[in-house]
Amino acid sequence: MPAVPMLPAEPDDPALQAIFAEVRARGIDVPALYRVMGNAPKMLRAWIDFAWPLRLDAATPRDLRELLILRGAQVGGVDYEWAHHIPMALAAGVPQAKIDALANWADSALFDARERAVLRLAEEVTRGPGASPEALAALAPYFDHAGVVELVLTASFYVCVSRFLMSMRLELEPDYEHLRLPARR
Repeated sequence: MPAVPMLPAEPDDPALQAIFAEVRARGIDVPALYRVMGNAPKMLRAWIDFAWPLRLDAATPRDLRELLILRGAQVGGVDYEWAHHIPMALAAGVPQAKIDALANWADSALFDARERAVLRLAEEVTRGPGASPEALAALAPYFDHAGVVELVLTASFYVCVSRFLMSMRLELEPDYEHLRLPARR
């Protein structure tokens, strides 16, 4: 049970109705995350205005950002984030084999040097306190300064997402149950 009430998918608040309509207009069912955040409509609005450009308007390749998000969710043990980003990663072209190999990416031949640099970044930012100079230097051959900012910001934002999800005790929606994180070894 969430720490605060989950609002109905059809709320009474006109501001929240508009936000939920915007979400649906993108072909997305309003997730439990938004229905909990909807208790503070201005904060949900700010969240969407920050999260969606990271997801949809960044210049760095979406498949790399989804790998970064998934690895962060895996390191943090956040089922909700992991399960919701599996379909996004697959839609962005991440092969299932790479998703399956993420836990052991450092020993897997499936990941190239650019992906390894991004996955290292995901781990360091998620574990904290932040990316090392070496991790940032590993990104330099593949990304300009704007790309590095996008990737660090994305990794950092999704740490915020995971902390919010865990604090609010959000449970996976039934349609995502089958996508839970594999048991840790």
